[in-house]
Amino acid sequence: MCIYIKLIKHPIISALSNHTDNYPTPINISYLWGFGSMAGIALVVQLFTGIFLAMHYTPEINLAFISVEHIMRDVVGGVGLRYIHANGASMFFIVVYIHMFRGLYYGSYYQPRSFLWYTGVIIFLLMMATAFMGYVLPWGQMSFWGATVITNLFSAVPSIGNYIVEILWGGFSVDNPTLNRFFSFHFVLPFVITALVGLHLILLHKDGSNNPLGIDSTIDRIPFLPYFYVKDFFGILLFATFFSFFVIYAPNYLGHPDNYIEANPMVTPAHIVPEWYFLPFYAILRTIPDKLGGVVLMVLAIIILLFIPNLDNSYIRSSFF
Repeated sequence: MCIYIKLIKHPIISALSNHTDNYPTPINISYLWGFGSMAGIALVVQLFTGIFLAMHYTPEINLAFISVEHIMRDVVGGVGLRYIHANGASMFFIVVYIHMFRGLYYGSYYQPRSFLWYTGVIIFLLMMATAFMGYVLPWGQMSFWGATVITNLFSAVPSIGNYIVEILWGGFSVDNPTLNRFFSFHFVLPFVITALVGLHLILLHKDGSNNPLGIDSTIDRIPFLPYFYVKDFFGILLFATFFSFFVIYAPNYLGHPDNYIEANPMVTPAHIVPEWYFLPFYAILRTIPDKLGGVVLMVLAIIILLFIPNLDNSYIRSSFF
């Protein structure tokens, strides 16, 4: 008994307890507030499956495609790992998009949570970069040509555009140095994202969660455990069911069939399209006839999220009203 009391009074255990089970939570938050924890689960899944896949992947243009096939055909559990990781990226973006929409709808970006919102947007930007570089790694047709088209966009930057493209490529075309660089960044960036998620949680617990009314209240709050653990757990079970359906019954539904053809610089696919979660930004590029204008608007469509706390001066802090 004495050991137990000493343990719970230990500074580390006490701090963890204050950030988990004792965390004061607004009594009126809905299931939409559970998508943050779902995003955390999705990040952990991506981290662990990515580490195991990296053990068998070879970042070399003559072996990358073959190494992915080797994972699928020869590695015990390789098919599951590959499909969980590939579909996990889509699941991650689904829950993050809903999480961000909830933040926008209920005004979670207002003071005093502006810095919390900024860290969330930076996490989103790093997610996009990580997902793009990960899509290149299988070295299929869509991977190769997607990398060629997207990296070429930087050439639209006046004066230094071509220099930036050469740095990204490591040469004068998408080749072995490009694949090596993308693999290195794709492996490291998730750990940077994890650190930022930790900062995101610290800022969240510093100022407390928002609620559907958008009104700060220190009165109508209850401990996170056991009330909201149940809500979050129920949401995670539904998310796991949805995720499992794609992994088991439709593992290639969200991918592109051309990516099961090895990259060939001499054959251009009929349609070069990104993954579905980049389609809104791809639509901006296709809509604007000027290359530089398209790139500028595409970047602004993301960067504007950082300025929302300063642009929205409404006295009504939630779209609930």
